[in-house]
Amino acid sequence: MGDREIDQQLVERVQHGDKHAFDLLVIKYQRKLARLLSQFIRDAAEVEDVAQETFIKAYRALPSFRGESAFYTWLYRIGINTAKNFLVSQGRKVPTTVSEFDNEEAENFEEAGRLREVSTPESELMTKQIAQTVNQSLDALPEELRTAIVLREIEGLSYEEIASIMNCPIGTVRSRIFRAREAIAEKLRPLLGTSKDKRW
Repeated sequence: MGDREIDQQLVERVQHGDKHAFDLLVIKYQRKLARLLSQFIRDAAEVEDVAQETFIKAYRALPSFRGESAFYTWLYRIGINTAKNFLVSQGRKVPTTVSEFDNEEAENFEEAGRLREVSTPESELMTKQIAQTVNQSLDALPEELRTAIVLREIEGLSYEEIASIMNCPIGTVRSRIFRAREAIAEKLRPLLGTSKDKRW
C-alpha cells in the first residue's frame, strides 16, 4: 500500500470521527510543511504558527475532502495560501527571498552532487559557494517560479502534484520549472566552468 492510499485511509478515519488518525497525519507532514512554509516566512515561531493554522484549516475542511488529489498536495496548497494570507495580514508582501539552504538541501540539486565526490577543503568551499549561489538565484526568482522549483527539487513532488498545488496546468508547471532551472544554471556557469550550450 502506497503513501497516498495510507493517507486516504487516515482521512476516511478522520471523516468518521477518529481524531487520532488526524494526529498521525500531522506527525507525518509537520516537518515537510514547516520546510515548505519557511520558503515564505523566515521567523521559526511564525512558521510554527502558520503550520498550526494550516492543520486547523485542513482539519475543518477535511469533511469535504474527496481525495481527487493526494492529501499532502491538498495540505500544501492550504499551507501556501495560509502563508500568503498571514504575510498580507501582517502588512508584509510575499517575499522574493527564501531561507538559507544547508548542504543537504543543496545536494538535491544535480550540480552539487558531483562536487561531493571528494571531500577536500576546496570541494567543501565549492559546495558552499554553490549552495549560496543556488540560494541567491532562488531569491531573485519571481514567486511562481520559485514555488514551482522548490516543490519539485526540494519537496520532490511530481508535476501533477505541483499543478494541483499551484492551481495551474501541468504545461505551465513544466515551463516555470524550466525557466527557474535556466536562471539558476546561468548563475552557476561561472562556478562550474560550463559553456552556454550546457546547463551544468
